[in-house]
Amino acid sequence: MRLLTVNTGRPRAVSYTDAPSGVTGIDKRPADGPVRVADPGPKGTGGSGLAGDSVCDLRHHGGSDQAVYAFAREELDVWERELGRPLANGAFGENLTTGGVDVSGARIGERWRIGAGLVLEVTSGRIPCRTFAGHVGEERWVKRFTRAAAPGAYLRVIEPGEIRAGDPVEIVYRPDHDVTVRMEFLATTTRRDLLPELLAAGDALHPEALRAALKYAGRPAADS
Repeated sequence: MRLLTVNTGRPRAVSYTDAPSGVTGIDKRPADGPVRVADPGPKGTGGSGLAGDSVCDLRHHGGSDQAVYAFAREELDVWERELGRPLANGAFGENLTTGGVDVSGARIGERWRIGAGLVLEVTSGRIPCRTFAGHVGEERWVKRFTRAAAPGAYLRVIEPGEIRAGDPVEIVYRPDHDVTVRMEFLATTTRRDLLPELLAAGDALHPEALRAALKYAGRPAADS
C-alpha cells in the first residue's frame, strides 16, 4: 500500500460553487515535493490539514475531522471506464491518491501511518455536493456518485508529519467493530436505517454522523 500522489489546490473562481466567496479549491494537483500535514483546527475556522492547500467554504469543508481527504486510484480507474475519459490523480478533489488501499472499506477509527511520522484516523465518507458535481461536469453526478457508495474517506490528524508521493501507507490500528466508511456513507445518505449501527464506532465517528446516529436511535447527545 502506498501514496501515489499528494494533491493540493489553490483558490479559483468558478460559476458552479455555492460558496459565498464564489471560489473553490477543489481543483487539486499533485505536489512536486514534500507536504506538511497537521491538524487545521475546528470546522468553521480550520481549513485543510495540508500546507499549501485551500478550503474555500468553511461552512461545509475542512476542520479537524475533515482535515484530509483520501481516494483510491482503483476507484478513479473504475470511474475512468464508466465516464470514458481519463481522470488524473486529484481529479475528485482528493488530497491523497492511494494505491492498494481499500479506502471506502476502511473502518471508522482505523489509523494509517504514512511516511515516517504522519498518523491519520478515518472519520467518515465524503458527501457529494454541487461544487463537486460542477467540477466533474457530468450529468446527475451527485446521484451517480452516491449510488456507487465508494466515497473515499475523510481523516483527522493524530500525529502531524511530512509526506510525499511514494510513501508507504501502513494500517497501524484497526478497531474491532464493522463500521466502514461505506456503511457510514450509506447511513447518512440513502440507508438511514443503518444509523444506529454506526454507534459501534463511538467517538471515532465524525461528530455530525455521531449526532445523527444518536438522534435516530433516540439517545441523548453526549454534550446535552
